Amino acid sequence: MMNELLKDTVERSELVEQTFDFWFNDREHIRSPFPTYIRPELRRKATDLFFNWSANLKEEAKDEMNEEMVAEKFEEIIFETATTLVKTQEERLTILYPFLPRIGDQLKNEKGDAGHITDRWMKKEGDHNFMWVTCVNTFTKEKWKTSFELPL
Repeated sequence: MMNELLKDTVERSELVEQTFDFWFNDREHIRSPFPTYIRPELRRKATDLFFNWSANLKEEAKDEMNEEMVAEKFEEIIFETATTLVKTQEERLTILYPFLPRIGDQLKNEKGDAGHITDRWMKKEGDHNFMWVTCVNTFTKEKWKTSFELPL
């Protein structure tokens, strides 16, 4: 597969198009972590970086690569590139942890009361990293906080 990746074909390749289509469009259980304003530059830069990476692989490495490994590397390049293009820490958090709740999302506290997230931040506690969120109760406007342990 890797021997087939040439600069003039990579931009049109199924892998590239499907990957951008997947991550740029909301799905039932996955929302795009990439702000609209970075998408054209992200597409261009990530595709160029991916091509450069693939062009510089040694022949032995190319022979050992499979489609899954190539797709994972391309996604890694997309996410790393995106973190350099966004303007805010909040946008960076969304890119780094695309499956965690975001500002504006609804959460329920331990009592089952509904609230929406108004702030979030990362905090290291011992050897573990957590995302802390501040929520405001939908009805009483009372604030509460909770946290999620972040994956490595």
